[in-house]
Parts: sequence; C-alpha cells; structure tokens
Amino acid sequence: MTYVEDELNSQPECWTRAAEEAAGHTAALPAAGERVAIVGCGTSYFMAQSAAALREDAGLGETDAFAASEFPQGRRYDRVVALTRSGTTTEVLELLHEVKGRTRTVALTADPGTPVMTAADDVVVLDFADERSVVQTRFATTALTLLRAHLGLHTDAVVADARAALAAELPEGLVERTQFTFLGRGWTVGLANEAGLKMREASLSWTEAYPAMEYRHGPISISTAGTATWMFGEAPDGLADQVRDTGALWVPGELDPLAELVRAQRLAVAVAAARGLDPDRPRHLTRSVILAP
Repeated sequence: MTYVEDELNSQPECWTRAAEEAAGHTAALPAAGERVAIVGCGTSYFMAQSAAALREDAGLGETDAFAASEFPQGRRYDRVVALTRSGTTTEVLELLHEVKGRTRTVALTADPGTPVMTAADDVVVLDFADERSVVQTRFATTALTLLRAHLGLHTDAVVADARAALAAELPEGLVERTQFTFLGRGWTVGLANEAGLKMREASLSWTEAYPAMEYRHGPISISTAGTATWMFGEAPDGLADQVRDTGALWVPGELDPLAELVRAQRLAVAVAAARGLDPDRPRHLTRSVILAP
C-alpha cells in the first residue's frame, strides 16, 4: 500500500478528532462578524475556497480566499487564516510576515517544528493528520473539517459518508476514462478544484474543474465518450441529462461533498495504478515549495 492510500483511508478518524478539538481553538479561529481572509497554496488554497464560502454562506462574516502569493495587500481584514501542511511554504511565510502587527493571523499546520510557529500569532497544530506522501489528502480535509466544526457545520453523518466513500466500489468504467471534469456549486467549487488537482498530481490525468453552471458556457463542448463528469453536491436541473447526451459518464454526488472528495482521491490512486505510476512520487513536485531567496 502506498503512503497516500494509507493516509486517505485514515480520514474518518482524523475528521472525528479534528471535530472534537475544534472547541479548544475557538479563540484562535475567526469570530462571528470578523472580516476574514483564508489563504494557502495548491491544495490548501482550494480548501480555503471551500472554507470561505461556507463561512460567508453561514452569515458569519465577509470571507475571502486567496492563493497566498496573490493576497491583496491593500485590503484590510480582522484576521488572516493560513493553511500550510508543511509550515515552510515560502509564499505563506512571506504573507504572514507582511501582515504581522496589523492583522491577527492564525495558521493551521501539521508540523510544529517549522517557521510558521513563530510567523503566525496563533497556531493550530494538526500533527495527527500529517502525511509522508507529497500528495495531500488527509491534512487538507482534516483542516477543512476543523473549520466546518468551528462553524457548527460538521456532523457525524459526514464521517459516516467518508467511511462509505472508502468502502464502496468506484463506478464501473470510471478508471478507464481519459478525461475527468469536476463540478461544484458554492463551497463545493473548491472541492472540485482539489479533485482535479489530485488527478493531475497522482495520475497525470487530463482534468478540469468548473462551477457547475459555467460548465454549460463552453466547457461541455469537450465532453465525449472518454469523459467522466463528476458533480460535488446537488446538480443544477437538467445538467446530468445534458452531460449524458454528449456520451460522457455522469457521476452524481450522492455523499457529503467532502466524502465525495475522498472518492475522487481513491480514483486518482486507482488511475495511477492502472497507468503504472507511483502516486507517492508525482513528477516535478515536492512536499513543500520553498523558493530560493
């Protein structure tokens, strides 16, 4: 078993622990009414997109998500939340230093022995969700679970769905597809983006991700009999039939969307195996991006 397989299979336990620990970090995490920015790089940026949409939709305050390298320095926030598994990512550390003293910051990380511990005003350490694989799975979803629990949006049903996602067979014919499109709405757009990234990283697949309604504004034209189109959450009326009319395989989101991401992670590993690839060693990637000074 690869590291990434072992790590993605442990997600139900990690989510349960994160939900239990959320109450102990209330002071560090955004309070209702605060204007908040959530930042990250790669996978962490896509988790930031989902967390920001959840918080704002819950009416808890204006919340934006940015890639750490694209943070708008001219905007003012009450708090910046940084997601960084490694605690060493250059863009995140630079941003935390740039806003220090004028904006309260909190970092969610997996490694307590890294520079982020002093770069942020507050730190939430999720070391039980750390990973050996370059490809992120459980840290990202565990960090998002902690934030969902902080917002009062996590339930035991989410963990049950994650277990179901790990136990069920993948749809017949899915692994053999040559192109994968992931769709989301609201907070699940970030999850769709992350599913696409997992497929590219682990299996070198041709993947795309879109807000579901945007898919009809051009991208659906690429769909063929070799395409799988996977919906995270409830699909817009009529979209499934339109996708099937192209010959593509339609994969509905039947579980909690975060559990659907677990299924997509499994697909990435399965496609990698079918293509003779090692998902623990993706091409040109490292665990952390550290830029030369």
